[in-house]
Amino acid sequence: MLNSHKALLLQELDRTKGIFRLAPTWVPRANSIPGRRLKLHPHDLYPFGQLRGGITERWLASTVKADNGPLTPADEGLSYVVILQSSGLQKILLRDAIDSIGEQMVGESAMNKLGGWAVLCKFFDNLGPIPFHLHQRDEHAKLVGKIGKAEAYYFPPQLNLIENRFPYSFLGLHPLATKEDIRRALERWDLGDNEILQYSQAYRIVPGTGWDVPTGILHAPGSLVTYEPQRPVDIGAMYQSLVNDVHLPKEVLTGDVPQDRHADLDFLVELIDWPANQDPEFVRKHFRPRLPVRTAQLMNQAGVEEYWVTYDNPYFSAKELTIAPNRTVTISDDEAYGMVLVQGHGTMQGMSIETPAVIRYGQMTMDEFFVTKNRANQGVTIANTSDVEPLVILKHFGPKP
Repeated sequence: MLNSHKALLLQELDRTKGIFRLAPTWVPRANSIPGRRLKLHPHDLYPFGQLRGGITERWLASTVKADNGPLTPADEGLSYVVILQSSGLQKILLRDAIDSIGEQMVGESAMNKLGGWAVLCKFFDNLGPIPFHLHQRDEHAKLVGKIGKAEAYYFPPQLNLIENRFPYSFLGLHPLATKEDIRRALERWDLGDNEILQYSQAYRIVPGTGWDVPTGILHAPGSLVTYEPQRPVDIGAMYQSLVNDVHLPKEVLTGDVPQDRHADLDFLVELIDWPANQDPEFVRKHFRPRLPVRTAQLMNQAGVEEYWVTYDNPYFSAKELTIAPNRTVTISDDEAYGMVLVQGHGTMQGMSIETPAVIRYGQMTMDEFFVTKNRANQGVTIANTSDVEPLVILKHFGPKP
């Protein structure tokens, strides 16, 4: 199958000058209430019914299958490359494309040292807060055949005109919290609210800023739309028993824990990276204001602003690019990247690009793309064809090989 895709994929790269268009990838989450700001039509928020949950996430340039239990479709969470043919559109999994022509997409070094495209990115959008949880460190994740999931957050202003119910995130544990406190909270799981949030601290989350969240750190993200680069895995452990007035089954705590440790509360407490959670310099180390990208190519191009929005992380990074109306610019980068528009319209290497207003489930868009390494190195020419509106693009990168 991969060999049959190769010629078609290479032909498309030649046609598009090194850029793949991607189809929107929607992921439902049980026990979560959609925030309705990802532009998905209201009638399509529960395409699989109430049992599977509402769509609260859009995964970007994903080669990772969503882990949503036994009813999860085989391709849930996986992005598709969209190829234009005379007979219509053909879709090929991005994962298969990487396996087939990875060197042409991410480069020989990334294929040899990283195994391909080594990052997952997503938007998540909830009406209220997400339960207090962590993502396992590598030593704990490998016990269930996975890797640890570090992640980072950026809150795009264009998607956060409405903050929804709780624009605060709980991050880490306050200095007085003890292991016995968390153990007692887990013992109270079946008694309603286990009140674990009393051991954390909440921070006001602000559009245009972000946070870096390493593995082992407890966190309960608030209700802003969040752009989230992360390691390419779906893994986690929920420590909060009641959220949004819904009592959660204990499986959300133990789903990525070895079977023989499900009832071992001491083991669950030790999943927490205690020094990192109680670090007195937590904010200084993990808060992420935007930082300007200062390069010669940007300084010589009027009407262009580019910021790092995710940085100082060994696994991934992200930028926000803004192009003023009626400007054409050429931007180069060191590595391949995924990209998604959050405002405006224009062209990219001659292809139309546009930010959708409303998307039906299963509908194609022109707002998400994958830029190959060679194209990124040579530079991507983008034109903002609007007379009045800026063109804003988010770009997500994997680790440097």
